[in-house]
Amino acid sequence: MRFVSAVLIGLVFGLGIMLSGMANPAKVLNFFDIAGTWDPSLAFVMGGALVVTAIGYRLVFRSAQPLFAPRFLVPTRKDIDVKLVGGSAVFGIGWGLSGFCPGGLVPALGIGDSAPWIAFAAILAGMMAARVLASLQARQKLAPGE
Repeated sequence: MRFVSAVLIGLVFGLGIMLSGMANPAKVLNFFDIAGTWDPSLAFVMGGALVVTAIGYRLVFRSAQPLFAPRFLVPTRKDIDVKLVGGSAVFGIGWGLSGFCPGGLVPALGIGDSAPWIAFAAILAGMMAARVLASLQARQKLAPGE
């Protein structure tokens, strides 16, 4: 049932992304073009998502546990470090340059254009690079004598 609910939630999300036009990178890039062809629709989409999320969190966390899991998986760290700020900056730069965030990218993969696939490959490359760096850092911490 957990898989079915995840698929249904993903379909609703993807449908919303497509209906709102957020799978179109030009919509996103126009949001960032304040001095030119500014399009505020992304702000309305994000605001709507924020309202739904806030209500959803209030309703969900009234329960003792999730419907399809033994416990809630919520982040425990609350500090702001260099990795968080740097990763957020790189994410924002990639979103601003390509017009694709991961949420809008996945439904856009099916539109028959190569741009989403290029952005998808770049995201995968970034994820692999992050894993390699994390592995190197972990090995460096384990190295004796330093």
